Amino acid sequence: MVLTQASARYTKFLHSIKLPNMRLDKYLSQSTGLSRKDIKRLIHKDLATVNGMVTRDSSLQVSEDDNVTFQEMVVDAPRPRYFMMNKPYGYVCSSEDPTNATVMGLLIDEPRPTDLHLAGRLDLDTTGLLLITDDGQWSHRLTSPKHKQGKRYLVETADPIEASTVELFAQGVQLINEKQLTKPATLEILGSHQAYLTLMEGRYHQVKRMFASVGNKVTKLHRDRISHIDLDESLAPGEYRELTHEEINISAQ
Repeated sequence: MVLTQASARYTKFLHSIKLPNMRLDKYLSQSTGLSRKDIKRLIHKDLATVNGMVTRDSSLQVSEDDNVTFQEMVVDAPRPRYFMMNKPYGYVCSSEDPTNATVMGLLIDEPRPTDLHLAGRLDLDTTGLLLITDDGQWSHRLTSPKHKQGKRYLVETADPIEASTVELFAQGVQLINEKQLTKPATLEILGSHQAYLTLMEGRYHQVKRMFASVGNKVTKLHRDRISHIDLDESLAPGEYRELTHEEINISAQ
């Protein structure tokens, strides 16, 4: 019963999200799982109506308030999707790679996996929290530095972490081939070789380069938080789940 109530709340929340207008073929493709090519072919067979009128215009702009039918069935507006994944070691954050397995390949059971994208990538040898969605505005709010959404990493290093590193990272450090200092970052030392580092930006290999700038080397890196979304500890490497209502709301602030 609890799961049913939670599922109902989640569905209600998704339906509360205002969707932008979109082309009829895109609307139907995202709602049915059929390819845009097949949708266009069927539209030209007079199998689609908008507000009671048959149309062959696949580019017709429709909204979630329009009444759309396809093959004599009412078609609800497609809703955005939001997932978290526990990224495994050795996977690349792309849809295709000639030599390595891809995180997007773990989503093959999802309809329209090519419509999904990553809200922030991780390196091949970095593990942890990935957020995956087809809502571009939501992912932009999550990843754009101007929205100041922190990303926390659990870092292990080759050499002991000097206490002075806390203040250095808080002030910003100079990275090789970079003109500007890094933005202030929060370092919480957990042990001689282990710390949490929270960044407000995402430069290329930033965590590794920051520690390199103070003469240390990162040996293990794991992201466990983005904004206020924590990695679900019940997810094994490679597993994923939908975000909850609260997780979507918090990260959209």
